[in-house]
Amino acid sequence: MADGSDTTLTTEKASPAPTGLVAGLKAFAAEHGGARAVIEYVGKRGARIVLVGSDGEWADQFADGTDVAREACGTAGITVENEWERELMDQMRPSNDLWRSMARRTMAR
Repeated sequence: MADGSDTTLTTEKASPAPTGLVAGLKAFAAEHGGARAVIEYVGKRGARIVLVGSDGEWADQFADGTDVAREACGTAGITVENEWERELMDQMRPSNDLWRSMARRTMAR
C-alpha cells in the first residue's frame, strides 16, 4: 500500500501549553481558593480562558488556540466548563471598577 493509506494512523501531537500561561492559571486558582474556567474561541487571536474563582473573583487569560487553552487548564488542575451555566455566572462578582466602566460605555452611546 502507498504511504498515508487509510490503515495508517497518524496524529499530530499538540504543542505543550506555555509554562507562563499554566503558572498564571495556577496562581489565580491558589489565590482565589480554586477556580473553574470557560474557554471561548476568539478567531485568529486564539482562545480566551475566563477564570472564575471560588470567591467570585474572575479574570481572563489568552492562549494561541482552544486546544492549548484546554491543555493549560488540565495541567493547572482547573475544571473546564462546557458553557456558561447559571450557577457559574451567579458565582461571579464584578468589581466596582467594572461597573463604572460599563456605565461610562452605556452613557457614551
